[in-house]
Amino acid sequence: MSTQRIVCQKCTYYYVTWEQGKPHGCNAYGFKSQTIPSIVVRNSSKMDCTFYKQKQR
Repeated sequence: MSTQRIVCQKCTYYYVTWEQGKPHGCNAYGFKSQTIPSIVVRNSSKMDCTFYKQKQR
């Protein structure tokens, strides 16, 4: 596990769903959630996200 925090909003796979109750989405893992995807991944697998890829500006 790394000590660096993953900021999903800076990841190419993150998107805003605009759905009430599930505003955060992750195309890499293929889910929508109420909380930030990296937190969901961390809580369910006890590991950091392995798909994180920073957006190109």
